[in-house]
Amino acid sequence: MTVSLLHTLESPVLVGRTGELHSLAEAVTHPPSVALVEGEAGIGKTRLIREALRHPSVRSRRILVGSCRPLREPFPYGPVFDLLRHLAGGLPAALSPVCGALRPYLPELADQLPPAPEPLHDPQADRHRLFRAVRALLDALGETAMVVEDLHWADDGTRDLLRFLVDDPPDALSVVLSYRREELPGTGLPFGRAYRHPPGTTAVVIPLDPLDVHAVSAMFTALTGASTRASATLAAELHRRTAGIPFVVEEFVRALPEDARREQLAEREALEAMAVPTLLQEAIADRMSVLSPMAAAAVHAACVLRVPASEALIAAVMRGTAGGPAAAEVSAAVREALLAGVLHEWGEDRYGFRYALAQQAVHSSLPGPDRHRLHRQAMCALATQDPQPLVQLAYHARQAGELTQWQGYGEAAASSARETGDPALAVGVLEELLSDGRLGRLECARIAVELSRDAVVGLTHRRATALLRGIVRDRHIPDGIRGEIRLNLGLLLHNQAGRYEEGRIVTELAVEELRERPALAARGMASLAMPGWGDHPYHVYERWIEQAERLAAQEPDPSVCTAVRANHLTLTMCSGDPTAWAQAERLIGTAGPGTDRRQVARACGNFADAAVCLGHYRAAHCFRRQARQLAAECGAAFFEGIVEGTALRLDWYEGRWQGLAERARHILDVVQGVSGIAADAHLVLGLLASTLGEWDEAATELQAAGLADPANTPAPILATASGAMARLLQARGETARARTEAERGIARIRRKGIWSWAGDLAPMAVAALVRSGRLPDAEQVADALAEGIAGRDAPLAAAALPACRGILAAGRGRTEEAAAAFEAARRAYAVLPQPYSAARAGEAAARCRLTAGDSGAAGQLAVAADRFTELGAIRDAARCRRVLRGQNIPLPSRRGRRGYGDQLSPREGEVARLVALGHTNREIADVLFLSPRTVEHHVAKVLCKLNVSSRAEVTRMWHAAPVEANSAGVTAPGRAASDRADRASLGRGVPLPARPIGGPAVRPRGT
Repeated sequence: MTVSLLHTLESPVLVGRTGELHSLAEAVTHPPSVALVEGEAGIGKTRLIREALRHPSVRSRRILVGSCRPLREPFPYGPVFDLLRHLAGGLPAALSPVCGALRPYLPELADQLPPAPEPLHDPQADRHRLFRAVRALLDALGETAMVVEDLHWADDGTRDLLRFLVDDPPDALSVVLSYRREELPGTGLPFGRAYRHPPGTTAVVIPLDPLDVHAVSAMFTALTGASTRASATLAAELHRRTAGIPFVVEEFVRALPEDARREQLAEREALEAMAVPTLLQEAIADRMSVLSPMAAAAVHAACVLRVPASEALIAAVMRGTAGGPAAAEVSAAVREALLAGVLHEWGEDRYGFRYALAQQAVHSSLPGPDRHRLHRQAMCALATQDPQPLVQLAYHARQAGELTQWQGYGEAAASSARETGDPALAVGVLEELLSDGRLGRLECARIAVELSRDAVVGLTHRRATALLRGIVRDRHIPDGIRGEIRLNLGLLLHNQAGRYEEGRIVTELAVEELRERPALAARGMASLAMPGWGDHPYHVYERWIEQAERLAAQEPDPSVCTAVRANHLTLTMCSGDPTAWAQAERLIGTAGPGTDRRQVARACGNFADAAVCLGHYRAAHCFRRQARQLAAECGAAFFEGIVEGTALRLDWYEGRWQGLAERARHILDVVQGVSGIAADAHLVLGLLASTLGEWDEAATELQAAGLADPANTPAPILATASGAMARLLQARGETARARTEAERGIARIRRKGIWSWAGDLAPMAVAALVRSGRLPDAEQVADALAEGIAGRDAPLAAAALPACRGILAAGRGRTEEAAAAFEAARRAYAVLPQPYSAARAGEAAARCRLTAGDSGAAGQLAVAADRFTELGAIRDAARCRRVLRGQNIPLPSRRGRRGYGDQLSPREGEVARLVALGHTNREIADVLFLSPRTVEHHVAKVLCKLNVSSRAEVTRMWHAAPVEANSAGVTAPGRAASDRADRASLGRGVPLPARPIGGPAVRPRGT
């Protein structure tokens, strides 16, 4: 709640931050590096960075320092360009030609930059070239430390640029970023989404916590210049009063009388009698009290401006429209405020508050009439700028009580943000307008229309949904306007909120209200035709899309036809229509310039999702790439998220499991519960956990994927989750529950009539029924699948059919027939490609042949075990080896060395992971198909090699730095190699209270 300003009474040494200082200096001196310094206001982030840059090991580097501003404007990248413009006169002679793209942004350097390249007509390509130019310039500078502070105020463009730089930093660049985690927007992640550094990059997070009692005592001594430390009683009282926040400690010590500081008085009564500045408001009031009236007026003007401003702009606010102080008087006033530490100099001729809380403290101290007057004067001064800072103008108009102007500037700011590809900013501005309550009915409705259009392509939805609900309740709004708002509200409820049934009802009401607006009515009908919605038979969706097509045929706007046609093709794809793919390609390829690119992006995303569900993985890759590119161009964060969710399932099917769980968790962090995207991530996490035998985690993730709320889950996701849950329950020995889950999933497929979605479910359902002794019911499922996909283009379901036949044949004891069917399934899965399912089918075929006495099947089973191991499916691999042992067949030699010394072997790594997860020996034996006695032996070796004495210590060590097992053994705890690389260049024995980006706090390890 407090904030650090420039003080005359500042600690001459950095207190209580030795470990953090060493960590930051080590990171800066081992480029390429990324160091994130996080902490609340007043905690000392700036002081730590400044001390690190003064470190002898850092002084030889070029230092570039910039800061983000507390207002986000549609024009991005400002903080980075601000720090680059200080390079005037210091650029290398030879620069990459791409650096010429910086000429319009850095006029101070224009004479030193290469010629500007030819303009690009693609905004995304132009942005990419600009990013490359910044990177090339930084690369040419050599050893450089680039500091950007207050990342929580960064605009989306700056965040994207910084992410581009840290994803592939120049070899000699050290990046230092600071932020307040509690004020990070949206996802609460520094870059807006999860970050994993590239190999070879030093990366640390350095969290700053409040000082302890010992550090407060040391700080008191440093501040007062006393020859001895403060007494324990005084230190404890100081800590109690200041909570260990450095700024509050400084302010409190400042308020102590000179004799108290000198004599270190510890009497509590004396301290209680002091006017201790425990709140920021009191601290700022102390600062303001020493200023002259003119300096206070300059501070008040800077206060209402919120962001650092030029002396001329501060003067304009001070003068208003009725004249005011001369330029010389304003200059003297600003100088006085700077010397008093109330204002801070932000580069050349830019002055403001160092922290937002300081500005807020001064702002709240102003009487209402003075605030209104100053905001009105700020609005008038800013209105003369070109281009106009519309977000700031809207803010000042609101604070000045100028409702009409606030509305005008706010809508203009939203429009500008929309044009520059930042619909999230537009949503934020319009939400503020709509939530004020002073606008008229028609104004609210018009703004609600704009808000609803922008919100449907973003990830945040809760506030917009609540506001739009209130608007559509107003029966006095014309039906056509209310219908459009309601239509987008329905899409928000369905897509982002995951409330399918409610979204369907709202959309159907919207269609009724849009009877005089056929284009929008067609879009509403087309959305109701998406088969993932609800639990209706296929013909219901056909009826909606036919109505939509009839309306769209009468509309001249090609985007309407694109939207409706895209949904129609998605519907036919899901049914397995083989002609849909060529039609989809034509739809994308023939989209004209008048077509809404968002509709094409959405179409590509839907096609990619349908292709994954059907097993057309190559087509899915193509559509996914197109969707990602188009979604990025139009700033549709929701569409981008959907594509990323589809990519998770695609990588699961194709066997690219390395790092897949981490990606899924990162996506969950980013989307914050946006339903369809979150369902993809939870499903993949559940499937991965199942292959590891982590039953509880798998069940939890599958429930979160949609089994806990089937009415509000995409139908294909639900079918796959049902199949996975049935298999999980069967593996646990819960046959009855497995059968119930399978029957529930098959019943949903029967109602919908889309058997092409049953590829993951049908084999599990057949297996659960067979194991329950209900072969006739199992055969009915297989027959229904065969009939449902006859003549249909559904490769995954087609591959599942021989697997179902093999399970039935095995259940009847016809092993040769079963083996042939499983082999056919293996080949079909391999063609997709779907390696995990292919390996499972191959395992089943080999086991049938072993039962029939075919000794050659052992080799096939061993191959399946190796394939499972390569994928990371340790339970499946262990099951294969258990069967071979049970048949007294010698296990084929596994690749890799046989002796692991003091390292964990792959098997010991598997055991260590399960111990860390809290499994008993018997549970581990069940997962790995070993005897409890063998597991006991492995556990003993794990404890010995990790040099711990209990299972609890294994758990703590694992969670501190999880183990990564591989065929060459496990060298140290670490689930991902990147966790070890995070600290690879920080040196041995250096105190490191930092943590790797995205991971838990860890103790340092040597290189």
